[in-house]
Amino acid sequence: MSLIRALVFNAVFYTALTLYVVIGSPFLLMPRPWLLWMVTNWGRLFLWICRVFGGLKLEIRGRENLPPGPVMIASKHQSAWETLAYLALFDDPCFVLKRELSFIPFFGWFILQLNHIPLDRRGGSAVLSGLIAAVKRELARGHGRQVIFFPEGTRRAPGAPPSYKVGVALAYVGAKTPCVPVALNAGLYWPRRSLRLRPGTVVVEFLPAIPAGLKRDKFFLEMQTRIEEASDRLYEEGLRALGDPVPTREERAAAAAAQKDEEAGALG
Repeated sequence: MSLIRALVFNAVFYTALTLYVVIGSPFLLMPRPWLLWMVTNWGRLFLWICRVFGGLKLEIRGRENLPPGPVMIASKHQSAWETLAYLALFDDPCFVLKRELSFIPFFGWFILQLNHIPLDRRGGSAVLSGLIAAVKRELARGHGRQVIFFPEGTRRAPGAPPSYKVGVALAYVGAKTPCVPVALNAGLYWPRRSLRLRPGTVVVEFLPAIPAGLKRDKFFLEMQTRIEEASDRLYEEGLRALGDPVPTREERAAAAAAQKDEEAGALG
């Protein structure tokens, strides 16, 4: 049954995505609020598809920790789920994403028209300077603009050792803005690099905002600690809900060491 559910979900999801991108393309020529409306509704449709065809519900915690107006967001990244669901969960999201995505036909056009921030991750210090300027520019747009970072740069499996990049800390210091850390457990239900789905409740938890003005290293440590502690808690909570065993500390450490060896081998 789980295989059938996954096949149906993926068929519906990819069909809807293709139709929405093609049919929605005329919105690229319309005023930005119209385009934002269209993309927000795609996010809502995605959540509906997840619930009806994938058995994936959504629980949001800590919504009161998300302040009104422009703010930075630093989110855990485990799945394709959050990149689409966040379109519906935020008022005017601005994603910091890898530049290669902006080259994809149709998809890349939406990225550019919605003023997301493409980032060349191989560009060095000059790119980081441009990132700070872009974050300040987007926050200055006002009207609830939220600049969303996935500080690890790529999806990490639930329970995997963290691998945070310093760009988010540099942007926080340069933009002089509060930052809301976000924990989640989406990777338990829609794993990275997989078409497999597991029915359940994805939890997104907005944690208390880190106020502006901290030193870079202090912010960087505080952000990681909050996200990792909360994500580990949601991970264990999700495992129990699924009826899966919760790994011991020793098992987690062994899995982390194995993943590091795998990543080192891939780089080598």
